[in-house]
Amino acid sequence: MSITMVQKHNLTYQLTHDLGKAIVTGTYKVGEGLPTEADLCEQYDVSRSATREAVKMIAAKGLIASRPKKGIQVLPETNWNMFDTDVLGWILSSNPSLTLLKSFTEVRAAIEPQAAALAAVNATFEELEEIEKALARMEAAEKGLDDPLDSDIAFHTGVLKASGNPFIVQLTEFISTALKVSIRYTNATKGESGDIEKHAHILNTIKSRNPEKAHIAVKEILDEALELINSNLN
Repeated sequence: MSITMVQKHNLTYQLTHDLGKAIVTGTYKVGEGLPTEADLCEQYDVSRSATREAVKMIAAKGLIASRPKKGIQVLPETNWNMFDTDVLGWILSSNPSLTLLKSFTEVRAAIEPQAAALAAVNATFEELEEIEKALARMEAAEKGLDDPLDSDIAFHTGVLKASGNPFIVQLTEFISTALKVSIRYTNATKGESGDIEKHAHILNTIKSRNPEKAHIAVKEILDEALELINSNLN
């Protein structure tokens, strides 16, 4: 790829990021129009072709649509592709609402307990080792020797990968982004990082090849997270 092509790609991605974040954070309101492509070119100092590509990328994520005689309109949240990690990343940086945090946690509750049950049946020795390493990182984080959020996410995504289900594994990146939102909130609200004992229990149920107990162990910590969010919503 030529230097010119790389520069165009980088400018397109940067403009996609800037516009996407501006939409998610409410700079451009739902139902309102974005500036014209010509105005965006001038505002962000990028070429017409890079601007056109950025608009196409944001439209593909469900944030905008081109309306006859109305230009580029911002669509409601219900149209946004929440499984797109760019969209989730923009939401993450925009101080998401408790209602959205609840929705994230409900998705986790629908997927992660079953993933743990499957991991108890399907996990390889290497996959169990990865979950154990993540738990060790969480323990190190308690002593300030690792990142609490990253290690917690590594544990949960390790369980997803150990499920052996390719559809669940495909959701790893989405769940990882959702975890950055929900774990950060619940840990801050509780005033502590991830519960080592409960995570160790999850690992032990998986290692003991007990899918029912693994399912319950994960469900318990997610029920606790949902209860915490609901108590602050009421």
